[in-house]
Amino acid sequence: MTNPRNNNIKTFIYILSVAIPLVVGLLFRVKIEGLDFSFLPPIYASINAFTSFILVLAIIAIKGRKKELHKKLINFALFLSAVFLLLYVAYHVTSEPTMYEGNYKYIYYFILISHIALSVVVIPFVLFTYLFAVEGNFEKHKNWAKKIWPLWFYVAVSGVVVYWMISPFYK
Repeated sequence: MTNPRNNNIKTFIYILSVAIPLVVGLLFRVKIEGLDFSFLPPIYASINAFTSFILVLAIIAIKGRKKELHKKLINFALFLSAVFLLLYVAYHVTSEPTMYEGNYKYIYYFILISHIALSVVVIPFVLFTYLFAVEGNFEKHKNWAKKIWPLWFYVAVSGVVVYWMISPFYK
């Protein structure tokens, strides 16, 4: 018998998975004047770097059968991802877009587009993988995590690479 609470959580995950990209996309059309958040990109890039480091530690912890440490690290990685998202949106609603003007345009845009696409795709999968662990369905959690962890890690690392490549062109 299915737990009605878990059905509500699954519905919430679906809603979040659609709402986050839609709201972020809509917020890109909003410009709030008079606030200078130009200091944020290196901060949220650092959060991405730290998230990737925490994700590696989480893998090491679970391979070492340190389940409680793994749980704490994943919770922290989820928290960091949420903070990143808030800072990213705060920057983009207060700043004009920065265009890449370097010699590696095709590489930059490939990394940027794959980063953005996977950041949208990974949301429900990370949340469902997390839910499986919360439910105690560790076999399903493990199977999903083996596929999802590399995507989440790529999103975190590619965010740093995108920042590193675009940072010389910030005004």
